[in-house]
Amino acid sequence: MFIKNIVIVDDEPRTRQGLHRTLETWNNGEFKILTAENGEEVLRIAEKQKIHILLSDIQMPEMTGLQLLKTIQEKGLSPVVIVISAYSEFEYAQEALRLGVVNYLLKPISKRKLIEAVEDALKVLEKQFRVGMIEKVVDEKIVDATIKIDTTSNTIREALTYIDHHIKDEITQKEVAAHVHLNPSYFSVLFKEEVNLNFSEYITRRRIQHAKELLLSTKLTINEIADEVGYKTAKYFIKIFKEYENMTPTAYRKTNDERAF
Repeated sequence: MFIKNIVIVDDEPRTRQGLHRTLETWNNGEFKILTAENGEEVLRIAEKQKIHILLSDIQMPEMTGLQLLKTIQEKGLSPVVIVISAYSEFEYAQEALRLGVVNYLLKPISKRKLIEAVEDALKVLEKQFRVGMIEKVVDEKIVDATIKIDTTSNTIREALTYIDHHIKDEITQKEVAAHVHLNPSYFSVLFKEEVNLNFSEYITRRRIQHAKELLLSTKLTINEIADEVGYKTAKYFIKIFKEYENMTPTAYRKTNDERAF
């Protein structure tokens, strides 16, 4: 199971411990709840492990919550941030929101409001996960074909839809041409003209893209992924994958593992 890290930073021990108790009671085993007394301690934690959600007090000695957020951004870190404060001045909330904070809670914080804020932060984290995965698996040539789909003929749109629905199967040009009621030769010319890829390259790129999605979002084995994307043997799948990505599927998963997101 992939454990997400939630860090609470507050210089007041009672507040810090109270928030920690509430989240530990709520926790279902998917989260590691860590605490810090100040911003420097948060940065030390970030050096050792990824912080997924950060609950930060605004007013802390030496490094304020806003200074901590700016430092985090400068270091290229990207936790989902909830600000907690005993102060209700508008400028604090305004500056916090400008820095990308997803919620601003005023002390004293009820258990219900705290849990609601963390659950909302998890939704943001999930969205980041999806966006990050898309960026990693995207194939620009497939994207170009998708962008142009509104300008392609109904015939080619139908062909692309058929391919997507049968990506696990052994798909032939003759089969798809028959599905859209064209002879194979004319279909081949039309497909290349409208998609800017020949039929076999489109199929391969689409399969590799789907394989990357599965590598990053599932725990399926390489054999299972090969089967899911239409390759009869893992050996051949690995060979083709390496030709397109310059690494094996296993290396790709290890290098780009979205679960570390």
